[in-house]
Parts: sequence; C-alpha cells; structure tokens
Amino acid sequence: MFTSKQRANLRSIASTMKPVGQVGKDGVTDNLIASLSDALEARELIKVTLLPAAGEDGENLAANIADLLGAEVVAVIGRKAIFYRRSSREGFTHLLF
Repeated sequence: MFTSKQRANLRSIASTMKPVGQVGKDGVTDNLIASLSDALEARELIKVTLLPAAGEDGENLAANIADLLGAEVVAVIGRKAIFYRRSSREGFTHLLF
C-alpha cells in the first residue's frame, strides 16, 4: 500500500505520461498482460486506457489487471488506470524508496 504522499507523487509523475496500452473489446488477454508486464519492468509506472468496450467498470477492470500483473493500482481517473510495480533490474533508480 501507498501513503497518500506517495500516491500523490506517482499520480503527478503519471499525469504527463502517455498510455502504453489499452484494454478494449477483447478484454484482458495473455498478450496484453505480457506487454504491460514488460512495460512495468522497464518503467515501474504505466498508464493504461480502459475503453468502454471492455465491458467492466474501470475500478474492477484495473483491480483485475493489477492482480494479474502483481502490481498496485495507483489511481483510476475516468477511463485511465495507473499501475506501479517495483522493477527487479539491478542499478535501476526506483520511483519509491
């Protein structure tokens, strides 16, 4: 879990980011999870667009994706979800200490 200060910091960093992927009518697929996992490993913080065609509401969809990724949902703002997972790469400067 994040403190409110950490969550606010991550939200401010994500505010200028472009989404790395989108969840559409096909829903959550293995390929989507693999690509989002790779993006999280490289960046630690990603933004994903949750299209209305996905069927579920944003909060539930984001929670399901976070469970599959082993990540935490930082925030769901409208149809955008922000995820965080600490990178396991050595020498990586982490967003949260």
